[in-house]
Amino acid sequence: MMAAERGAAVNTIAAYGRDLESYVDYLSAQGTAVKTATTRDIRNYIATFDNARISPSTAARRLSSIRQFHQFLYVDGIRADDPTVVIDSPRRSRSLPKVLSEGDVDRLLDAAAAGKGADGRRVQAMIELLYATGLRVSELVSLPLTACLRDRDFLIVQGKGSKERLVPLSLPACEAVDAYRALRQQHISGEGDSRWLFPSRGASGHITRQRFGQMLKALTIAAGVDPDKVSPHVLRHAFASHLLANGADLRSVQKMLGHADISTTQIYTHVIDARLQSLVARAHPLAGAARRTGK
Repeated sequence: MMAAERGAAVNTIAAYGRDLESYVDYLSAQGTAVKTATTRDIRNYIATFDNARISPSTAARRLSSIRQFHQFLYVDGIRADDPTVVIDSPRRSRSLPKVLSEGDVDRLLDAAAAGKGADGRRVQAMIELLYATGLRVSELVSLPLTACLRDRDFLIVQGKGSKERLVPLSLPACEAVDAYRALRQQHISGEGDSRWLFPSRGASGHITRQRFGQMLKALTIAAGVDPDKVSPHVLRHAFASHLLANGADLRSVQKMLGHADISTTQIYTHVIDARLQSLVARAHPLAGAARRTGK
């Protein structure tokens, strides 16, 4: 169901499988089966997470796996009830994302532009695209050969759950892809008749997430930026944070990032606190009155 109906990623399905194996193993050790597990059984299982020193994020995902599994059993008539209905999800604090300054990003882009040959143009194209669009690294490495070829204004991205979204393109990103594409067929190994924009000889046919991470780390060192501050996902964070800091609205950023729930996008709102405070101080009539009276 997760694969066929929801289009869940392979890694997601594997993680849910591990979660359910752990859950079933616990129930078996207690002499209980999935079909007869009660709310108390599930709560007792969750209580074991503390002793096992499981992180809050992992605990939340395990409960989500169990909850969705029991919902599936109920909907398909395998069970007459859903014992997870009355179980609350654990509250977990959401850490603020690492964000690069605009100066750091400029240094990365300058270092990428200074690269030589087809490999240099490939790195530049990938960095320009990542910062211009906020793509997930898995979306970046699997871009088709036709990306930026016909439509110069928007990029059609297939994200999680095979959902498509439109992301605006920038002129520098398109130009970087053009420069790379001009050298790609002659000099990039693994090109052949590949349908991928960034091909390789690996099993996937395109550059892997890990390989791009290595390329980005080398670029970061060349740019004189702290390598511990930079990752492909940090550039996605930079895309969102810099947009918000320069006046973009949260809903637009949500759509461009491909977030299903706006609460996921709200982790970036910390970057606009100062801008909002300045806006209120400048535009609100009471704020003006307070300035005039010295209060």
